[in-house]
Amino acid sequence: MLKIKNLHVSVKGKQILKGVDLIVRPGEVHALMGPNGSGKSTLAYTLMGHPNYTIDKGQLTIDKRSVVKMTPDQRARAGLFLAFQYPVSVEGVSVQNFLRQAHSAIGEKKKKKKGKKQKRGSNGEISVLDFRKRLKKEAKKLGVKEELLKRSLNDGFSGGEKKRLEILQMATLSPKFSILDETDSGLDVDALKIVARGVNRVVREQRQMGIILITHYQRILRYIKPDFVHVMVEGKIARSGGRRLAEMVEKEGYQL
Repeated sequence: MLKIKNLHVSVKGKQILKGVDLIVRPGEVHALMGPNGSGKSTLAYTLMGHPNYTIDKGQLTIDKRSVVKMTPDQRARAGLFLAFQYPVSVEGVSVQNFLRQAHSAIGEKKKKKKGKKQKRGSNGEISVLDFRKRLKKEAKKLGVKEELLKRSLNDGFSGGEKKRLEILQMATLSPKFSILDETDSGLDVDALKIVARGVNRVVREQRQMGIILITHYQRILRYIKPDFVHVMVEGKIARSGGRRLAEMVEKEGYQL
């Protein structure tokens, strides 16, 4: 369980989050909506341990284990993943090598699928060849072209390709909890549908993964059906409910 309790966060001395409470259980999809400046992205970066965000008060725990003092890499190993609103380019580092290193760094899950054997090194990690085979399989499911796996990370990628790649990372790394920070930002309708199908497939296949989906608009929620919807206003969760709450926001705005 991911538990956020009475979370207060400031940036450069300015308070942004003013007492956020949220619980995400395995397999749940939570949509977090709100206007610009309400604190949605601040919550995402705080969860991942961005150094510019100071926790003044409150608790962040995964399975009752505090992550407040953990570094970002330690939080990733604990099971957190963040898909960026604006994924950065890393020239000279191929997608497949980046994901291979990330996969090794967070710790290989050693459960073998029944009836399948994978070559492993002396440290128990999956072999490079088997990892690439698995990566290509996941990429095909998500509509990520195989040629992109050999190119530098996000270098020259379209907006839709970058967002699909974020979902590929999520599928490959299999975190306990994923924060998707405005994944729908800058996507046309076709790209949005592809990305949404990818998220739905990962959620369906990895049923224990909890999701926090941050968005301004209801349009992505037409394709990804959340279990819970939360409206954040001025650093607090002002209202929570089911899917109909997102429809109300679309009609009436955030001043419910």
